[in-house]
Amino acid sequence: MAGRPKKRGIYGRGDYWLDWDRLSDGNLRSPNLTIFWYDTERGRIRSVSARTADLAAARKALDRHYLQHTDGELICPTCGQQRNGGAEMLVLRAITDYLTINEELPSFKAVRARLNHVVRYIAKIETPDVRCSKVDEAWIARFRTWLGEQPVITSSGKERPARRSLSSIENSVLQLAAAINAAKGRNEISKSAQFKPIPTKELNRTPQRRLAVEELADAFRYATDPKYPTKRFGLHRFLMLSVGTAARPDAVHDFSTKPERRQWNPQRHVVALNPAGRRQTRKRRAIVIVPPQLGERINEVDGFFVPFVSVKSAWETMVKSLNWPADGEGGMKLIRRSIGQLLRDAGTPRAWSEEWRDPALKVPGEQIEVQLGHRVIDSVTDLYAAFDPDYQHAATKALGGIIDAINERCPAAFAPRERQAA
Repeated sequence: MAGRPKKRGIYGRGDYWLDWDRLSDGNLRSPNLTIFWYDTERGRIRSVSARTADLAAARKALDRHYLQHTDGELICPTCGQQRNGGAEMLVLRAITDYLTINEELPSFKAVRARLNHVVRYIAKIETPDVRCSKVDEAWIARFRTWLGEQPVITSSGKERPARRSLSSIENSVLQLAAAINAAKGRNEISKSAQFKPIPTKELNRTPQRRLAVEELADAFRYATDPKYPTKRFGLHRFLMLSVGTAARPDAVHDFSTKPERRQWNPQRHVVALNPAGRRQTRKRRAIVIVPPQLGERINEVDGFFVPFVSVKSAWETMVKSLNWPADGEGGMKLIRRSIGQLLRDAGTPRAWSEEWRDPALKVPGEQIEVQLGHRVIDSVTDLYAAFDPDYQHAATKALGGIIDAINERCPAAFAPRERQAA
């Protein structure tokens, strides 16, 4: 049997190392870096491509491969024996490993933000070398109290006056439990989380605020004010797509007409809110049909419909200007909730105009559920349903009626508009 080679390369972890794969003449076998390891069962060195020539990205690829195929730092890479105190994995180590393995998740940014609160808390306590098994109910209670007292900082770096919600705090607790349990899943020596998160549905207080058509028109008048041709352009686009699809704010920001994303079919006005290659999450992004008023505006765009990473700052300024409640009731999902309510009102005495008080115009509940992403269509059926003339017919017609009602009050709401240079 060939002797076991020494670990070498650009970067290593355990029995795995990163290097260029070269031919006997010294030329590269592949333009990408390669992950190597010694397979004791086969008695030879094995390898797999890191699929990138970038060193930083390749290091992350090796870390993911290592954590997915070994017991992590709990097993000594030299002798294969359990390390002393192996069951007492550091919380920071568990969090780092968890983030490394799950870096490709669609919800990774939210996961990282929630765990960052835990990291900040550990950095402030007297003994930051906290072990997973020491994080019990009392420890979590102290963490909840601490996080509840921390200011809420917006993406623009400003401090929000509102207190952090209980459900937001508990999301960090839930994520920490997931990280600790993932460490347990990689090695039986580790313990599961020694605390029980509170289900967020027991903590959530569903906002009661809903916007009437008149208030939606107020938002469009604010966003289309000719005195601000550039500053409020992104907000205007956000409002149009939010009203025309009832999508979540993150899905609105993420919608693009680029062909490779396969999100826009101009012939059928079909919008796939989930881009090609992105895995669906619990917050499902639906396939919907948009009304012609919005479809015409989408056809004018090449790329992201909302041309900014986020319009949250512009939204918050608008909420303040229009005197809408901001404490838990004026978030960016307010448009989605309001459109959902208006769809339910279609055909009823609560309809937004006399024209829509005909019971025949009522939108079936299942179409509202599909529009909001709450109803999951079979994955195969989903590919073809959107091209059926009856697919979401009532919901799409009602959305068109809502847009017409907004246009009556604000003619510029869905009118063509070019972004002018600043």
